[in-house]
Amino acid sequence: MATTSLASSPTSLKLPAALKTQLEINAQDAGISLHAFMVQALADSVHRTRLRQAFVQDAQTALDGMKASGLGHELGDVRTYFAELSRHRKGVQTKPQDLSPTPLG
Repeated sequence: MATTSLASSPTSLKLPAALKTQLEINAQDAGISLHAFMVQALADSVHRTRLRQAFVQDAQTALDGMKASGLGHELGDVRTYFAELSRHRKGVQTKPQDLSPTPLG
């Protein structure tokens, strides 16, 4: 018996000709059928939407926590930290110290 995630439900989708042509080219370049390419593209879109929703929820939770505590990180400090972290990952410098939240005014 098929599971819900493997069950198929037929649908009809009318595409503008230029879009269908581009999808066919992309599918051919990927070495898969047009159908498989479109299914994957739709699945990727659903996944990105869920990631975006989780990101927004995490950001709201962090903002609420910052407002409640009055502590946070100055934007300039965050930018400097990530620039240094990038250089660390490239092997150019040692890992930067973790940021500590400070009172925001």
